[in-house]
Amino acid sequence: MSLAENTTRSIPDRLRSPLRSKVVSWETLLLGVAIGIFVFNSLASPYFLDAWNLSDATFNFTEKAMIAFAMALLIIAGEIDLSVAAIIALASTAMGVAMEMGAGTPVLVLVGLGTGLLCGAFNGALVTKLGLPSIVVTIGTMSLFRGISFIILGDGAFRGYPSDFSWFGQGYVFWVISVELVIFVILAIFFGILLHKTNFGRAVYAIGNNPTGALFSGIRVDRVKMILFLMTGLMAGLAAVCLTSRLGSTRPSIATGMELEVVTMVVLGGVNILGGSGSIPGVVIAAFVMGLVTFGLGLLNVPGIVMSIFIGLLLIGVIALPRLWAMWRKS
Repeated sequence: MSLAENTTRSIPDRLRSPLRSKVVSWETLLLGVAIGIFVFNSLASPYFLDAWNLSDATFNFTEKAMIAFAMALLIIAGEIDLSVAAIIALASTAMGVAMEMGAGTPVLVLVGLGTGLLCGAFNGALVTKLGLPSIVVTIGTMSLFRGISFIILGDGAFRGYPSDFSWFGQGYVFWVISVELVIFVILAIFFGILLHKTNFGRAVYAIGNNPTGALFSGIRVDRVKMILFLMTGLMAGLAAVCLTSRLGSTRPSIATGMELEVVTMVVLGGVNILGGSGSIPGVVIAAFVMGLVTFGLGLLNVPGIVMSIFIGLLLIGVIALPRLWAMWRKS
């Protein structure tokens, strides 16, 4: 099977005709789900179709999707980073410290991005240089990074960010088109081209399918993985800039649980949790699906804990579905 064929979730052999393959691809099915959720929300709440409400709905997924794009490549390559939410906390705390020292908006942005990049480098070094499993490493750094934030802040918070800093998380480019949504679109295009149109993307697929074979074919596996960890850390830093800007404050508990939603978004988008296959368009559609679901539940006054339960069940269901389908075909 070619790498191109591995970019979408597998479909039963009896459905594999050129037309049917497009109609029943995972992305097409997911798009149908997104349309269905949109229609349901429109009927369930009279406030859903308001332009400004729809604009607010995008904030439910844009920051998570920024990380999900990089995380998708990392998971396709057979690795994972569960420390991304803690990186956001540490990057936000670092920006707060810089703000207290009198730093302006450009420096704050550089501090946030730089902190994310350093955290990604730390994770990548432990995985590629020491050969440690990424899931174990990032569970450890998840506690480490957030723990540092709690040591610095305790029960306190950083407030009083510069007024122009709010542009990243609260600004609008045109009418209801937010700055975050524009960043989301730019990143979707960038990562889509990177994964699907470049030699680097083909290397990512090759590593996820067979890292040993990729190594013997001349691909610098550790180098590619290190770049992926750096990109994931950088995207977490960017998400920290946007989230801190939108909230206008920093607490050590910021973004708690976001790593679960990021992984769910990636897997829902059709990326194989075991690596080797997936696509950026699928992740984009999954981001809208999760954003529409959470925003719709919010308009219906569904408690946050119920949303968390739904996200957990969604993650389990998406991972279990292909296995259940395979078992049903063999029975």
